[in-house]
Amino acid sequence: MEKIKQTFELTDNAIEVLKRRYLKKNEDGILIETPEELFTRVATAIAQIDTIYGKSEKEVYRTKEEFFELMTSLRFLPNSPTLMNAGTPLGQLSACFVLPVEDSMEGIFDAVKYAAIIHKSGGGTGFSFSRLRPKGDVVGSTKGISSGPVSFMSVFDSATEAVKQGGRRRGANMGLLRVDHPDILEFITCKDDLTKFTNFNISVGLTEEFMKAVINDEEYELINPRSGKIVKRLKAKEVFDLIVHQAWKNGEPGIVFLDRINAANPTPSLGEIEATNPCGEQPLLPYESCNLGSINLAKMVKDNSVDWELLKDTVWKAVHFLDNVIDANKYPLSLIEQNTKANRKIGLGVMGWADMLIQLKIPYNSKEALNLAEELMKFILHEGRLASKELAKERGTFPNYAKSIYYDKMPLRNATITTIAPTGTLSIIAGCSSGIEPLFALCFARNVMDGTRLVEVNPYFKKEMEKIGIWSDSLADKIAETGSIQGIKEIPEEIKKIFVTAHEVSPSEHIRMQAAFQQYVDNAVSKTVNLPNQATEEDVREVYLLAYRLGCKGVTVYRDGSRHGQVIQKGKTESPALQISLKPRKRPETLKGVTRLMKTGCGNLYVTINKDKDGKPFEVFTNIGKAGGCAASQAEAIGRLISLALRSGIEPQEIVKQLKGISCHAPVWSGNGKITSCSDAIAKAIEAELRETKGNSLENKEEIKNNSEAAHYGACPECGSSLSYEEGCVICHSCGFTRCS
Repeated sequence: MEKIKQTFELTDNAIEVLKRRYLKKNEDGILIETPEELFTRVATAIAQIDTIYGKSEKEVYRTKEEFFELMTSLRFLPNSPTLMNAGTPLGQLSACFVLPVEDSMEGIFDAVKYAAIIHKSGGGTGFSFSRLRPKGDVVGSTKGISSGPVSFMSVFDSATEAVKQGGRRRGANMGLLRVDHPDILEFITCKDDLTKFTNFNISVGLTEEFMKAVINDEEYELINPRSGKIVKRLKAKEVFDLIVHQAWKNGEPGIVFLDRINAANPTPSLGEIEATNPCGEQPLLPYESCNLGSINLAKMVKDNSVDWELLKDTVWKAVHFLDNVIDANKYPLSLIEQNTKANRKIGLGVMGWADMLIQLKIPYNSKEALNLAEELMKFILHEGRLASKELAKERGTFPNYAKSIYYDKMPLRNATITTIAPTGTLSIIAGCSSGIEPLFALCFARNVMDGTRLVEVNPYFKKEMEKIGIWSDSLADKIAETGSIQGIKEIPEEIKKIFVTAHEVSPSEHIRMQAAFQQYVDNAVSKTVNLPNQATEEDVREVYLLAYRLGCKGVTVYRDGSRHGQVIQKGKTESPALQISLKPRKRPETLKGVTRLMKTGCGNLYVTINKDKDGKPFEVFTNIGKAGGCAASQAEAIGRLISLALRSGIEPQEIVKQLKGISCHAPVWSGNGKITSCSDAIAKAIEAELRETKGNSLENKEEIKNNSEAAHYGACPECGSSLSYEEGCVICHSCGFTRCS
């Protein structure tokens, strides 16, 4: 791959992530941008907005230099769409959107259409399905029967699956249902089969009334949203226990405290907040978007203490930057532009919190860390509001200011200032820890481009080991077995207290850290409470109740290994859940099948699909008519691997999902639609055969066996490294892949 030239410090891993996801490429997929040019592009596009507010060319140039230094120093990075799209023809810079889902066929499919447009532009969407009439309810216009919210969610899921966003960012959704909706029990269990709703995170919207009923062991009412009538009463504790059980079993649903979110709604007269973005940290009104950015706290330490002056400077410049993004943005829908500019919400958050604590020699799971979290976030919110107030003097308050809770109190430019969002790929670029999470691991295995596995070592830990004279490659290998140092005798106890990892922090300590930051966050906090595999349902229940008592706005828990086929590689070891041996079935002497002709950029590709006695695909053979050489060998290799997977029990639908949409430099159009590569052609040949034999499309097929979850939470589909679950999302620490936009 092309050599990257830069004049500032980036890790090798950061450079790989930039190459894969952020740097501009030409039509042949060749890089045409360096990291320095990327940051120049972004700084120029965002600084140029100052001209709208009367700044001179000289002042704009100075702002551009400030923004460039802000990013290249890795003190602050905006959300991924801004890095990818600022200064490009697409120009869509927001990460998160919320769309309403109205209780009509027109309203539902308008939301599907708008979501597809947003996903195509690189954004993620949140929906509340709480307005939809329940399953079995009458449809007045046709006298038919409603299929209910969960049924319609599958339509949104299929539409998301179909939109690949050019291979750079994949669509992600948050589906939310109020706990008092009549279909709430079906919703809570809708992801029992983890092969369904794979493009959705789901959360239950809990009300104050419900939580009080849980605590007092009382019943609560289910209300038909169409008629407003009470249709049933349920024991709140039993519903809460079902939520707990599902979260213990596979990590979903999460919970969102709706009344608490609306108590902090800065513009209550404009309507209730019904939903959040895909990771839950950004509550938004319908047709609203928000742009996010994160301060790297690892850079805010000087002489073993917090550098408050540098932090203040960073906050002020970041608020200026994010406010400019609102005007620089090319919105996917005019209504979203109108509402976003009317409230001008920004979400300034943090990353590198664990790194800051390590530099200050403060244990993550300590009272001192909680106190610093409160002090730090209070400072960021205070300075952020002062910066927004200063912008309001120059540019005016946000247009809906007169309808806000701030009216006549504090004239602000932005209705919200702070959010703590996931920073999966951003933290890799910045070379710091994710969000406010503890360290994932002190050493972990990473795949590089040639297939070699390297052991990544936390630089602060390595420096500390070198300082006390016990560092060695053999020590790194030993730690890489688990990612932890707690069982290694030669490491001093005081160091073990400082270098703790996510699973060494108790559930209550996770929640207390989230609550400490939440006190001074306008929006919400994206964080995962990591639980050990042996955690009980009672542990999950206590986490939820503690989060409620401490003022959190939502909670996501994840019990290690709770999803079948999960591979979380803290070091070299695999989860016991995947330590099984798959043996392919023996091939019968005769098999029947079909051969399909697929047009590709390499010529005619003939795909033969043979089936077993039950009519299921058993093996695949390929032949390229004219290309020969590398193309033919690769097609043959793909066919052999598909055959091996099919004979080992992998569902053909999962194979299609992995291959479909892969692009090469020579796409073609044919009777089969756009064929983006030979891999895509093979996938579409299999898909067409499945469609014909089963009589329905792949997206609507509902009988997928629950034995291939590795496709969802196992090895990274892009680089093969292992995935981890943190900040409410699945993240690859190696290449930056994430299942959340």
